[in-house]
Amino acid sequence: MKMEKDLLSRLIEYGKSDVYPFHMPGHKRRTDGGFTENFPNPFSVDITEIDGFDNLHHPEGILKESMEWAGNVYGADRTYYLVNGSSCGILSAICGSVSHGGTILMSRNCHKSAYHGVFFSHLKAEYIYPQTITGFGIQGGLAPEDVRRMLINHPETEAVLVVSPTYDGIVSDIEAIAGIVHERGIPLIVDEAHGAHFPFGKEAGFPVSALGLGADVVIQSLHKTLPSLTQTAVMHVKAGFADLDRIDRYVHMFQSSSPSYVLMASIENCIRWMDEAGRHEMMAFGGRLERIRQQLMEMECLTLVDGVKGRCHVFDVDRSKIVVSVGKSGLTGPELQERLRREYRLEMEMCGPDYVTAITTVADTDEGLERLCRAFMEIDLDRKRSAEGCENSAGSCVGKNGDNAGERSSGIVDNGMEKERVCGWPEIAMTIAQAMDAPGQPVPLDDCEGLVSKEFIYIYPPGIPIVAPGEVLKPELVDEIRKYKRKGLPVQGTADPEVEAVLTVADRGNMVNETGKIEG
Repeated sequence: MKMEKDLLSRLIEYGKSDVYPFHMPGHKRRTDGGFTENFPNPFSVDITEIDGFDNLHHPEGILKESMEWAGNVYGADRTYYLVNGSSCGILSAICGSVSHGGTILMSRNCHKSAYHGVFFSHLKAEYIYPQTITGFGIQGGLAPEDVRRMLINHPETEAVLVVSPTYDGIVSDIEAIAGIVHERGIPLIVDEAHGAHFPFGKEAGFPVSALGLGADVVIQSLHKTLPSLTQTAVMHVKAGFADLDRIDRYVHMFQSSSPSYVLMASIENCIRWMDEAGRHEMMAFGGRLERIRQQLMEMECLTLVDGVKGRCHVFDVDRSKIVVSVGKSGLTGPELQERLRREYRLEMEMCGPDYVTAITTVADTDEGLERLCRAFMEIDLDRKRSAEGCENSAGSCVGKNGDNAGERSSGIVDNGMEKERVCGWPEIAMTIAQAMDAPGQPVPLDDCEGLVSKEFIYIYPPGIPIVAPGEVLKPELVDEIRKYKRKGLPVQGTADPEVEAVLTVADRGNMVNETGKIEG
């Protein structure tokens, strides 16, 4: 079979195009930034563990020194270079913090890699559910009081894992959560994959890194928001509540046995540049962001997601994530993303049903940011001319943990918009491992209501499961999956690439009847 066009040719063609990347990696394909000044042709430095270059799995020389230096930059007791991305760190942190078959408390909006860690160690996962900021369609923060309540209800919990910031830049109150978790004598793991720039941006008004707020294990993807190559990440560990030796063992299990020296050099180079010049660059970047955000606030049909701090347990917001809701424009998220791609040659990081997310970083150019701002403003004006009565509306809060108390306490009332996921969080019938290890049978999507999923179903990106193995496919969840498919979102995870059928648990013994439906 002959390919119409090979991957390398397509990449070269794309690299020469005028498409501007508002997606990861954070270096934005630039070769003219100061962060690439001394970086050589990767083929000339692509080596293996030869004399004088140490071994990442048994560091004694230059790699040991480099990681100790990085730990000093970040204020960690141990910093690990990860060439398998943040997923490697998340897996290592989970398996290194919770005993086999134990219980972990985690936010339900964790990345799929966290669920893989739960599967590998046969863990029981209990969940903290973020509220949804309706109207915007994005998830809010985590309530510290929900963490406390869940730990009281589940005293067997061995570790807590939360995501902050989220894919959309929502930051939770990590300091308060850490204090609650530490009262139990257990570690707090923070997936800060999208906040690798936080340690260098405090003076520029960016959120404080979880590492400085009491978290015990923090995982950051350098490649997402900093000028570093794809797959590069770091994991920081602090002594005290975390089991350093156990985590260390798992890092070496999950990390590639042939780590790329090019990627390790990219990690070191990125941290050095950010330590030496990054804080100054972040100040300038923050100023550029503020200017375009102020302009985008003037839109009348589209809506810049802003002003949510203090609502729905949102403790802080990463303003480098430009999240634009379709608002009253009459567009869907995929339609807005396609217009940006087709008419303006701008590639977004992702879209949801009703919004798009652009990742901006310190490597973005003035020209790129101006193109983004101009595109949104022109689309907004076009929709204003073609639609009557465009009006922006603020989001309200909807949650599962209790009774929407966050909505009342924030003073936000229901404005009549759809309350996404009010009943949409799945019911757990069995653990992820029990479901994945059980016999399965494919069932058409239209017939699987009430059955137990044996598969993950998620939109990627961001890779947060709509349904995880062991969870019941409730009617509203099946409807949600259908809605995402109709809107053209990338629904993935099932063995059936078209997601017309779902692999369900065929036999749960006394827990289901002969049809696989939940008893009772």
